[in-house]
Amino acid sequence: MNIYAIIILATILIDFILDVVSNQLNLKALTKTLPEEFEGVYDEDTYAKSQEYTRVRTKFGYLTTLFDLGLLLGFWFLGGFEKLDQIVRTFGFGELVTGLLYIGILMLGKTIISLPFSIYSTFVIEERFGFNKTTPKTFVLDLVKGLILGLILGVPLLAALLSFFMYLGDLAWLYAWGLVTLFTLVMQYIAPTWIMPLFNKFTPLEDGELRTAIEEYTQKVNFPLQGLFVIDGSKRSSKSNAFFTGFGKNKRVALYDTLIENHSVPELVAVLAHEIGHYKKKHIIKGMAISILHTGVLFFLLSVFLNAEGLYEAFYMNEMSVYAGLIFFGMLYAPIEMILSIFMQMSSRKHEYEADAFAAETTGKPGDMISTLKKLSKDNLSNLTPHWFYVFLNYSHPPVLQRINAIKNS
Repeated sequence: MNIYAIIILATILIDFILDVVSNQLNLKALTKTLPEEFEGVYDEDTYAKSQEYTRVRTKFGYLTTLFDLGLLLGFWFLGGFEKLDQIVRTFGFGELVTGLLYIGILMLGKTIISLPFSIYSTFVIEERFGFNKTTPKTFVLDLVKGLILGLILGVPLLAALLSFFMYLGDLAWLYAWGLVTLFTLVMQYIAPTWIMPLFNKFTPLEDGELRTAIEEYTQKVNFPLQGLFVIDGSKRSSKSNAFFTGFGKNKRVALYDTLIENHSVPELVAVLAHEIGHYKKKHIIKGMAISILHTGVLFFLLSVFLNAEGLYEAFYMNEMSVYAGLIFFGMLYAPIEMILSIFMQMSSRKHEYEADAFAAETTGKPGDMISTLKKLSKDNLSNLTPHWFYVFLNYSHPPVLQRINAIKNS
């Protein structure tokens, strides 16, 4: 076992240990006593149900993590990467097509193997707690649509990236960086109008009290409202949400139908104000800039390690190839990704605080934002008392009690 194998194996095991430890701490942090802030929002049965939901999802997470870990280590140390390479090379295609087949088979295999877990999660766990609204037909159609989109969008992009590193020499990483940056920007533009509607129905919010209140608010904060839609989230789950996506003329604010059903007009305006807060505070642009910079660093490091013989030896490969190197580098890069993700989560939590403060200040009614957060927590059976270490590693949003306290103190 060489240094590359040691680094990759150590990272995998450390990540697994951190996951187990943080989840155990999170379970121990569950308390039977309802936080005082939520009295009158949760009844005894609902609060107990939210804790049970956390326990069940955590235990299921242990099962899937252990399975994935065993599958990866077994495939690795039994020489699966090399055996698959030998099989694909016998097809007699050129290096580019061989690479696409190699990566495609690995991805398809992982998808098929993970399918039973996805089915159990949706139709057993989410069903048990009253969330699931997905029909078998919708589930299958989502899989098929995702596969087709992957073929239409993912295959050409992957083919271009492989070609760059196969034929363009030392500057390949720059071309790859430029292409992925362009692809990301284009997707931000077309996804709201072309891709998302393939999975959900976006209906313009009809005239009425809610639309009037929203339009008055957006005029007050000088927000150019191009699209305000209701999304049929109830097609898949009873959970509530809202989001802002796209840029330019294709910006969309979408409110789940389940959100509209369970909240008052002032609360819905507060939700919208929070989403607009992300836009006004330039969180989307900042996140995109960081992502683009991160992609550049990633491709530069990839170009450095693609020709490292030891990386291929770590996976028992007899021949070096760009397509295999791409996969192995992704595993080698994991320690950096792990550290970066922690900082990204911290940044995301900071942005959520800022968006909450913006909503409370511009609506002039912080109580509406607070009551919205409380209802969302109840409707989604959120964990009200997560352990700080679990939050540190996993939460993109601050725990709801911390968000409420921050709004009260702003």
